Amino acid sequence: MANSATGTYTAKLTDGPLEGKTVTTEFLESGDPRPRLEIPADGSKRYLYLRGAGLEFGAADFPDRPTAVDYRYIEALFD
Repeated sequence: MANSATGTYTAKLTDGPLEGKTVTTEFLESGDPRPRLEIPADGSKRYLYLRGAGLEFGAADFPDRPTAVDYRYIEALFD
């Protein structure tokens, strides 16, 4: 359910090292889900996930915005 000016949604990580985990993230200012997520891991490592096709809806407050979005693992990034 959206709880700020842009709102938040659940990002469902469907594969890779964080498979089955979820994180809460904010919509872009446009109201769209983020196209990519970089999730911090150990040290300087981050996991890159890209938006998938799966969307779930159900928030009465914002029926045109998804409450959950699937993300697919792409690669580990290092600083």
